[in-house]
Amino acid sequence: MLVDWIKDRLRRGPVVPVVRLSGVIASSALLGPRGLSIDTVAPLLARAFRMRRVEAVALVINSPGGSPVQSSLIAQRIRLLAGEKGQPVIAFVQDVAASGGYWLACAADEIVADPASIVGSIGVISAGFGFHEMIGRFGIERRVHTAGERKSMLDPFRPEKPDDLERLKSLQAEIHDGFIGWVRERRGGRLKGDEATLFSGEFWTGKRGLELGLVDTLGELRATLQERYGAKVYLPVLAPRRRLLQRFGLGSGIEELGPSTLAAIEERLMWQRFGL
Repeated sequence: MLVDWIKDRLRRGPVVPVVRLSGVIASSALLGPRGLSIDTVAPLLARAFRMRRVEAVALVINSPGGSPVQSSLIAQRIRLLAGEKGQPVIAFVQDVAASGGYWLACAADEIVADPASIVGSIGVISAGFGFHEMIGRFGIERRVHTAGERKSMLDPFRPEKPDDLERLKSLQAEIHDGFIGWVRERRGGRLKGDEATLFSGEFWTGKRGLELGLVDTLGELRATLQERYGAKVYLPVLAPRRRLLQRFGLGSGIEELGPSTLAAIEERLMWQRFGL
């Protein structure tokens, strides 16, 4: 940290910190350092916005989405710091900025995407499994005792109830409305086309996203920033620190054997929705 501070004081020319936001968005308690949460991202944002001679802050986004709460918290922190420092924020979409990933992209003042990247998926999804028939085959009886009739809502070991589904859809609609409101607030008159389509949960390539007003331009980070701020622009990359074993490609096998197995599978499925 001291070396970085000294280099920062000696360096001349424009600076555009690059904050990498890569991974599934979830509470740090679920995915730890592998995912994006306000706990893992806030320190990176703070470092980026307090650097000297900053012309803008760049966000490199590569996320299939995840928690709407964590998406909202991270986006709000970006806007708070941008307002305090008076610095523009530019989002660069890599493979995918979908669902919560697009929520983060909308926190920027401008969105730049690769023509083949994936953007959109402005919707809310809930997925799970039903095991009630399986446990019946093995003679297993499910016993649940609650105080509160809705406490066991959507129990995967019991058949789905119409009331539970209605309640779930009501919650999803409320979250979806918040997502839509955020996109409208940040993209405003730049959105094009039918809102019923834009907010249907569908996703598109960056090229099509440009036509729909979901992104502002097509391009790549280094070329775009050098064109705007000069060939000598300094682009320090800020990303979550990896554990020592992970730096040497170790440790993943240990994790796969632990209690995080289901979370890892779900994470993999989220990426596969977008062909990744």
